[in-house]
Amino acid sequence: MKTKKIRLSALVLTGVMTLVLSACGGNGNSSNASESPSAAPSSSAAAAPAAELEAKDVTLIGVRDAQISSQQIIADKLGYFKEAGLNVTSKLIESGPDIGPMVSGGSAPVSIQTNFMDIILKSNGIGVKVVAPLAQIAGTQAVVGAKNLELKSAKDLEGKTIGIPNGADVKIAIDNMGKELGVDIGKIKFVNLAPSDAVVALQKGDIDAMAAWEPFITKAIQGGGKFLFSGTKSELPEKQGAVNWMSVHTTMQVTDDYLAKHPNTIKALLGALEKATQYINDNRDEAIKILAPELHLSEAELKEIMSRNVYSMDVDDTYVNGSNGNPVGEYLKDVGNIKSIPAPTTYHNLDLLKEVDSSLIKAQFK
Repeated sequence: MKTKKIRLSALVLTGVMTLVLSACGGNGNSSNASESPSAAPSSSAAAAPAAELEAKDVTLIGVRDAQISSQQIIADKLGYFKEAGLNVTSKLIESGPDIGPMVSGGSAPVSIQTNFMDIILKSNGIGVKVVAPLAQIAGTQAVVGAKNLELKSAKDLEGKTIGIPNGADVKIAIDNMGKELGVDIGKIKFVNLAPSDAVVALQKGDIDAMAAWEPFITKAIQGGGKFLFSGTKSELPEKQGAVNWMSVHTTMQVTDDYLAKHPNTIKALLGALEKATQYINDNRDEAIKILAPELHLSEAELKEIMSRNVYSMDVDDTYVNGSNGNPVGEYLKDVGNIKSIPAPTTYHNLDLLKEVDSSLIKAQFK
């Protein structure tokens, strides 16, 4: 991972990741998640490795973001990594897009980000494999209208101004909404605004709507904005309830070299993360109390944010379809972030997840 080619790839990816993976950025400074003794929940997930660990000391790179690192923080705080025989340095960075260059440069052999990042890495020739999904986070990629915005139908968005960061993933949801509801997306005026700036502009009435991700969606709603739709839910006049306008998942990935040398270590990590996933789903209020200080959010904010995520390590149809070339790969190609769409089988290896818990494998890549 230290060849000139890889260093060049890291420089290229720095710009690419800033555009495409901004939807999973986090809102704090880099730090290690400290440990806090707590009783483990009863669970069928086996965190203990079945064989000797190739390495007990692991640095796990994540993001200070409820979408990305909730299970990572819980596993660290409740001692699940230690139960698995691991000494994990759980490092949370401020900006999710920075993980891509870290992976390509060799400083993040084990990380948590999104399947979008893996598509970009693989398309740039970086040897990386997704070893497990962790959460469906498309519900946190959303559009919020100004408090005075009145819509009789989704077509009323035509002619309106939406603040959105250039290259933001949430544009996929907007495009698919338009296709399903007959909205000419070309008639919407999109202005490049960072999420924090968009929240302010929305409150001032300078824009009609904003498109971003959490925690900015919740902050915009708290400021008087109206939730319109996300990748998984719509409150538009003619479309109420669940939708399938976008799929993006948090994933744990490892470099090819790390995968070849540390399979038992990876299985131990996955077992601990499975226990953390169960804890979050079975003990949401307690999990929020643990996570809120680490994520620099109030418990009320975090409760709203986490309600938009689906924390699951299932490899199901939603995950498989969301990792295929359409629409994610096509979108990344259309906006110029990748030149070719890699086959999902080239950047996935779910064999170790299957060994940890075969019931998690519910669908297969074709």
